[in-house]
Amino acid sequence: MKKRLLLCLCLFSHCAHAQFTVVHNVNGYTPTRAGGIEQFSTLVIKDGKVVKIGDNETIKQYPQSTTVDGKGLTMLPGLIDAHGHVIGLGENLSRLDLRHAKSVAEVGESLKSYAKENPSGWLIGRGWDQTKWSPNQFPTAHDLDKYVSDRPVVLTRVDGHAIWVNSKAMKLAQVTRQTISPDGGEILRLANRQPSGVFIDKAEQLILRKVPKRTPIQLNGALDKAAKHLLGLGITSVHDAGIDADTWQLYKRRAQQQSMPLRIYAMLSASDPNLEEMLKAGIVKEQTDYLTIRSVKIYADGALGSRGAALLTDYKDRPGHRGLMLEQQPVLESLIRMSVKHGFSAHTHAIGDRANRIVLDSYQSVFKDTGGQLLRNRIEHAQIVDMQDIPRFKQLKIIPSMQPVHATSDMHMAEKRLRNSQLTGAYAWQTFLKHNIKVAAGSDFPVELANPFDGLYAAVTRMDKTQQPKDGWRHSERLTKQQALRAFTLDAAYAAFQEFKLGSLEHGKWADFILIDRDYFTVENTQLHDIKVEQTWIAGKLKYKRD
Repeated sequence: MKKRLLLCLCLFSHCAHAQFTVVHNVNGYTPTRAGGIEQFSTLVIKDGKVVKIGDNETIKQYPQSTTVDGKGLTMLPGLIDAHGHVIGLGENLSRLDLRHAKSVAEVGESLKSYAKENPSGWLIGRGWDQTKWSPNQFPTAHDLDKYVSDRPVVLTRVDGHAIWVNSKAMKLAQVTRQTISPDGGEILRLANRQPSGVFIDKAEQLILRKVPKRTPIQLNGALDKAAKHLLGLGITSVHDAGIDADTWQLYKRRAQQQSMPLRIYAMLSASDPNLEEMLKAGIVKEQTDYLTIRSVKIYADGALGSRGAALLTDYKDRPGHRGLMLEQQPVLESLIRMSVKHGFSAHTHAIGDRANRIVLDSYQSVFKDTGGQLLRNRIEHAQIVDMQDIPRFKQLKIIPSMQPVHATSDMHMAEKRLRNSQLTGAYAWQTFLKHNIKVAAGSDFPVELANPFDGLYAAVTRMDKTQQPKDGWRHSERLTKQQALRAFTLDAAYAAFQEFKLGSLEHGKWADFILIDRDYFTVENTQLHDIKVEQTWIAGKLKYKRD
């Protein structure tokens, strides 16, 4: 009997040990909740969570474990993108990409080729940016008609805040000279008052409502395609900035099937007609933390590139114009109030200084009569903020969710659009941190490329990839490598109520990590964007390995 008992105990002991996975021989770094960076060479995992980090001796404590040789690669926590558009990215990966087009003619030739490869239906693309062309003016429907006139064409501007369409699309949507621009939107017009073919912000819906709806199969495919792309870049978790009811259903279904391909913290789109129904269904927070839905994405203004960002004073390059508020303060307050009453955080898109001030005023008003200040509400982008409004983020406990790549993508355009006085609080990451305000970092893919190392490079250097300007644009706002990494890990997790589960490799947290081909902390700042991801792991399981 004693022998049998001892045998059972041994088998139990062996099974218990076998549950451990030890990843060793790594050059590991993790931020910690206490602050600072901790280094290690061994990571111990059990049931998908971190047991401990340690040195070369640690592996000896787990003799029966499954071991993984990290081959000296650098280990970081899985990176979190605090603002992206997952389905949009997945769709973009199979649509016409115009990001690199340097002229109307280049767009036209790409469109012509794409039309041949896709012989039926609407032609959809994204990525054009007229500020990079010469002359840098908005294009027209006639420009597209030269290349494709028999099928409807809809090309979304790189920032998602304007579309450029051909005459066929306008005809199908019954948009004419008599069509009035909706509140919060603008139909750009020719000298004869005819619609030019460019529709800004809420005017986009005049055309987009005619585009065929996505099927469930297409949505599923877009999710999987986006996830594959993101995992290859070292992103283990995304804050999906504004999902519609169809995507809400898709995510819940995939979570129930335990087939979510990466972690998603999703924000319900305030512009979806089913918003109240989704709020009433309650917070979604499943046990494995692959899906969390507990916030609402609200839209306050447009974007700087299309002059839709709402400013306190006129645009330098368009006197008399101060941008567009997509929603006025009473509506913003109503949406924030509705969100917090259901226990959902309110995350509001605001780019211009006027929009940021109005949004802060809206939060302040709602907190006074309804509450909700502790819900980690956010301002998405917080790009151009009047200096006197920055301390209000701390006072109101609002988290700025910012995208470092926007600064280096926008800097030349921003200098043309704005005066120096307007730029003082622009992309002001270091100023926010000096006010003891956490910054959650992301990319805003597919507006920008999703690669988080582009974002880390931009955050640390404030230079473009040609290393210009020499010391970085408005260089006092640069982040240190440690600050930048924290913004893409722990502080992004904090912005989703997940700092005790994600964002660092500390005891009890999910073992989400990446192995990269060079040392993030010792590589030259100018080479940060060259870092390649060798492996990506979620909950202790390998999800991506570089070929």
